[in-house]
Amino acid sequence: MNLKLKIWRQPNASAPGKMVDYQVSDISGDMSFLEMIDVLNEQLIETDEEPVAFDHDCREGICGMCSMYINGEAHGPDRGVTTCQLHMRKFKDGDTIYIEPFRAKGFPVIKDLVVDRSAFDRIMAAGGFVSVNTSGNTMDANAIPIPKPDADEAFDAATCIGCGACVATCKNSSAMLFVSAKVSQLALLPQGKVEAKQRVLSMVEQMDKEGFGNCSNTGACEVECPKGISLSNIARMNREYLSASITGDK
Repeated sequence: MNLKLKIWRQPNASAPGKMVDYQVSDISGDMSFLEMIDVLNEQLIETDEEPVAFDHDCREGICGMCSMYINGEAHGPDRGVTTCQLHMRKFKDGDTIYIEPFRAKGFPVIKDLVVDRSAFDRIMAAGGFVSVNTSGNTMDANAIPIPKPDADEAFDAATCIGCGACVATCKNSSAMLFVSAKVSQLALLPQGKVEAKQRVLSMVEQMDKEGFGNCSNTGACEVECPKGISLSNIARMNREYLSASITGDK
């Protein structure tokens, strides 16, 4: 395939950015989207041009770093995949592909297609953990009985990889799906019950501080999420938050 690429280029966080046109040739449909970008960068390096900066690590749909906005969709036109799992067979010869970084106040652009998602780390640090009793009387977590439905829902929520597609897709740049997945993961398990009220209040408070918007109830976040995180987690987080707010425990 021969493709025309329109890629957002921005040298640093404070400099203005713009869309730049590139051409790539002989792209195989079996290539991943990131491999196609690798081909482009090899061409740019050979001509002493600055390669396109983008995040990547595992290239197996696990780490969530490869986030790109492709033709107006987070992670591109496929469903249930990250950008590194998107294959070029989803495009046609002669296509023009628009490639941009995620656009959100909470995800400032660092360079080109790389955004700073450390806001998610700060939200997790605010309450996305379980304190461990190290008094010598600790209990093996596997010895605590957990109802199968609760375990299944907790595992489903735990599949969130924190890629930020939900934020990029939401018209309000809301992080509700991400935060609710992390709250649900722990709220459903007995190990997370002790700090449940403090956790949801602290994480929502930090989410607001980071500048993420409110949930719009559109549901686009669930559609674009590569792991299919359910909107039911947002409902659960709202219930947890209301309960914690009424009791005033923090």
